[in-house]
Amino acid sequence: MMTSDDLLDLWQAGVRAVGGAEAVNTALQQHDVPRPDRIIAIGKAAAAMAQAACAKWPDVPCLIVTKYGHGQGAPRAATLLEAAHPVPDTASLAAGRALQQAVAACGSRDHLLVLVSGGASALAERPVDGLDLDGLRDQTNELLATGADIGTMNAQRTQNSQIKGGKLLSGFDGARVTTLALSDVEGDALATIGSGIADAPKNSNFAFMAHIVGSNAIARAAVAAASELPVKSNSETLYADVAELGPKIAADLRAAAPGIHIMGGEPVVHLPENPGLGGRNMALALTLAREIAETHNLRILVAGTDGTDGPTDAAGAIVDGQTWQPDAQIALDSADAYPWLKAHDALVTTGPTGTNVMDILIAHKD
Repeated sequence: MMTSDDLLDLWQAGVRAVGGAEAVNTALQQHDVPRPDRIIAIGKAAAAMAQAACAKWPDVPCLIVTKYGHGQGAPRAATLLEAAHPVPDTASLAAGRALQQAVAACGSRDHLLVLVSGGASALAERPVDGLDLDGLRDQTNELLATGADIGTMNAQRTQNSQIKGGKLLSGFDGARVTTLALSDVEGDALATIGSGIADAPKNSNFAFMAHIVGSNAIARAAVAAASELPVKSNSETLYADVAELGPKIAADLRAAAPGIHIMGGEPVVHLPENPGLGGRNMALALTLAREIAETHNLRILVAGTDGTDGPTDAAGAIVDGQTWQPDAQIALDSADAYPWLKAHDALVTTGPTGTNVMDILIAHKD
């Protein structure tokens, strides 16, 4: 049986393959990206993505908007703004204003380079008139609690925003925009990443080019390539509710051939009225622990590629047939998986990774 460290090594191989700095550096080499006159980077991987661009063009002004604690490694000359995720705060509103000002400051011949990654929807916002921060928070909390899918969330976010759905770049009067994106959404659509904050508006008057520079598929392929054991399955199927996914995945794994099984995506979780501390990956891991209890040939890692899961410092968890104990059901029911998994030494804690391409599950069946 592979150890927890072995599974973590495979997960980290996937994360490294889509690192923000590496992905942008590769894209700048592969694509004909002209020297920009301004750089803006938005999302959980913004600091890492900006590293590569600013290393190539150190004299170009750069604005970075990222999550609290994710600014490590940001270029010294860049302006760094940190804000809350997944629920926006006052810093998110300040970041939204700063992005609008940076875009508006571009001249008629300017080229703007936009680097976007997941998390941008909460990290930068300018609500429409009539919607204040409290209202924005209430709407976000309601969407999160009901387990709304990304399409539903983005539709509401775009409707209530002055900068989502191509609206940010509607204030650009320059000549060219290039967007490089790390995808944290199913289908890798630019209109969905960050609620379309780096997408071009319809009927824009500037040249626009966009490239997806990292995705869950690329990360999963790297996991498979790093495995010394046979990879028996590799799919992007983690899109249902955790309560449904756990039993199905466990049943599939019991019936599967021995080897490595890889899954990717972004499950959802329905929260009780007063949730505890945890995230979707921890909830899925603990549900899987219940479903594989007393088995002796399965070990499963579930973790977010950005290094965080919900409002915690953990990315997810690693469980096996001996993890589950009856009192864990209370933690599941109250959405309080983090303290239970921490007490049982099952958490995956890596710190910010410099990327964000949804979640990865790696299972080893002996």
